[in-house]
Amino acid sequence: MVLPRSPNSTVSDLAAAGLSTLALRVPRGKTALALLREVGAPVAAPSANVSGTVSPSDAFHVLRSLDGRIDAVLDSGPCSIGVESTVLDLTRNVPVLLRPGGVTLEELNDLCGPIRHPDDFAEIAPASPGRLASHYAPSLPVRLDVTSIAPDEAQLAFGRPFPGAGLTWNLSESGNLEEAAARLFAGLRFLDAEGSRRGLKTIAAQTIPRHGLGLAIRDRLRRAAEPRTDTHADTMAPS
Repeated sequence: MVLPRSPNSTVSDLAAAGLSTLALRVPRGKTALALLREVGAPVAAPSANVSGTVSPSDAFHVLRSLDGRIDAVLDSGPCSIGVESTVLDLTRNVPVLLRPGGVTLEELNDLCGPIRHPDDFAEIAPASPGRLASHYAPSLPVRLDVTSIAPDEAQLAFGRPFPGAGLTWNLSESGNLEEAAARLFAGLRFLDAEGSRRGLKTIAAQTIPRHGLGLAIRDRLRRAAEPRTDTHADTMAPS
């Protein structure tokens, strides 16, 4: 939740990115909650990946990108949802969904009433983490909402895959969005690494529905498909 920052706030300006707001969340994972209880104070930290690259969903992914740059990994197993947190701006008269995530728009509507959900997230200034135009990006270009596949493409399938791909990762053969979200980042990492090794040219993603966790998956894929810049290529990503 993005909330107004108190004038008497003791949170560092660096952690607030110089903004008049703070983004607050409480994780669901038991290990993370136990760590926060031991610390006894709020924790400000980036995500466990290099900024702009594909997010991790297990400890192995973290070590692939950050080994030698961090002291330790607190491994509590793979992420149960797979996509990052939902970001909801509560500083306005009508709440604004800044980033779709594990808590779906439908669930938020039930709790909060009407929520502004712009079709183009870029129309809102990036007042929250994970809002870069190019984010979650593999090294191979990503092609969205494909209706056919080429032999030199790696296919990110959902449901029945198209024939003829050079490599395929199926997010969910049964078309289950929860399973697809949990497998998204692992799939992008696999197709990027193995597809590059095989000389494939593109990651081609099948269409994902626009409801439930599908909204978060589509958002991550859209950002993965944006042209990469090197302005943030060697920094830690915001969480």
